[in-house]
Amino acid sequence: MSVTGTTIEQIKANAKTKMQKVVADLQHAMAGIRTGRASVSLLDGVKVDYYGTPTPLNQLATLHVPEPSMITCQPWDVSQIGAIEKAIRASDLGLNPSNDGKIIRIPIPPLTEERRKELVKHLHHILEEHRIAVRNIRREANEAIKKLLKAKEISEDDDRRAHDEIQKLTDEFVNKLEEAAEVKEKEILEI
Repeated sequence: MSVTGTTIEQIKANAKTKMQKVVADLQHAMAGIRTGRASVSLLDGVKVDYYGTPTPLNQLATLHVPEPSMITCQPWDVSQIGAIEKAIRASDLGLNPSNDGKIIRIPIPPLTEERRKELVKHLHHILEEHRIAVRNIRREANEAIKKLLKAKEISEDDDRRAHDEIQKLTDEFVNKLEEAAEVKEKEILEI
C-alpha cells in the first residue's frame, strides 16, 4: 500500500497516518519484550494449538499478575492446560510454567546480565525495522510528489518545499521511535 494523494497536503496527511501506525506497531512489538517485571502483555505473542488452530493465549484463559514476579493463567477449558503450558515453554521467553490442575503459575525469573543484553539487541533490531518502514513511507511520499511535479500540477518550489516537509515529518517520527525504544531499553537494563 503506497502513499497517494492528488495534492501535497493529502500526500503529507497520508504519510503521517502511516508513520503513526508504524509507531503504534513498535509500541505493540515492544510490549512483548520482557523486562524484570511480570506483565500479561509478555504473553501476547504466545499462540496455543487449540484443536488445530493457533490461538492467542489471552483468548483461551484469564491472565493475572498477582505479584511482580508471577503471572497466573486460568484456562476457561481445563483440558487445554497441557497445550497452554507447552506453548509457553516453546515461546522464546525463557519461562517455566507449572500447574496444579486448574491454574498455571508462570514465575518470572530475574533477568541475567547476558539476557538483558540479548533483549536490548533484539529491541535495536525491532527499532531498525521500524525506522526502515518510516523511511519507506518517506520514499513513497516523495515519489507521489514527483508525480505531481511531472504532471505539472505543482511548481518546482512547491516540490522542494514538500520534500522538506516530508523530511521533517520523517525526522519527527524516527525521533518518536527512538525515544520509545530508549524508555524500553532503560526498563530492560533496570535491575
